[in-house]
Amino acid sequence: MTSPAPAPQILCLGEPLYELNQRADGTFLPGFGGDTSNVAISAARQGARVGYISRVGADSFGDAFIDLWNAEGVDITHVARDRAAPTGIYFVTHDDKGHHFSYRRAGSAASKMVPTDVPLETIRTARILHVTGISQAIGDGPADAVFAAIEAAKAAGVTVSYDTNLRLNLWPLDRARAVIHAAMSRCDIARPGMEDAAHLTGLTDPDKVADYYLKLGARIVALTLGGDGALITTPDERRRVRGQKVKPVDATGAGDCFGGAFLAELAAGRDPWAAAYYANAAAALSTQGYGAIAPIPRRADVEAFIASAAA
Repeated sequence: MTSPAPAPQILCLGEPLYELNQRADGTFLPGFGGDTSNVAISAARQGARVGYISRVGADSFGDAFIDLWNAEGVDITHVARDRAAPTGIYFVTHDDKGHHFSYRRAGSAASKMVPTDVPLETIRTARILHVTGISQAIGDGPADAVFAAIEAAKAAGVTVSYDTNLRLNLWPLDRARAVIHAAMSRCDIARPGMEDAAHLTGLTDPDKVADYYLKLGARIVALTLGGDGALITTPDERRRVRGQKVKPVDATGAGDCFGGAFLAELAAGRDPWAAAYYANAAAALSTQGYGAIAPIPRRADVEAFIASAAA
């Protein structure tokens, strides 16, 4: 008799998006995105047991995601198929100012999530729950679903990770600030980026941003600083963790790659600073290819990169 698969250590909840990423010749490379799906795959590629909670359309893009998650070893027991709503898509274009996103996600299957879609018992058995601002920006139902997931996790002693991932094309800043900070006040790991934090808090000093989120209640603040690495802060200690130097091609999904690698390392028992050092290396490697998913490195590649940088 086959033993049941071990329960996921990390559960991610949110919206996957099919990706079309512009290459130098003007053609578009098909791929996959969606911040929480990216995090799930990044964590899985580092060896963590990961599960995903979402809805996708009963369409070819949804089929492609199911195949992807199965290939990556992500548990999709709690991914529902919706015959009345499509899987969202987005386009990435590039110019001398960086990369730009254009979305076709209104009415997506994931935007139809409601609290009754949240598998509370499964969340209670996980080690880490990861959610984001985008998970809450795509509709009132998903916003409430995220709060329901957070409360279930908190009641069971499950660590809650929250990435701000502010998208002002999805909601007004005042509403985003209110909802995100209400959720962040219940999180254990705060994962803002510096640009998001400046909008949400009005602060531009990384140490003051870290203090702000510690005061909201986080036990770990992992503030990403782009090419400058990250500031990792706990109530007792703070350290700058340097970024790894590479020649980037496309930074799409690099923050999500960092997030997944960071959570995988924490789930494996690493301290926050060691986890951030590893995650910085993974994120740097992910910028050397196009798209959010394809360039995410696996553990062997990250460890080899770290070893070569130290040599």
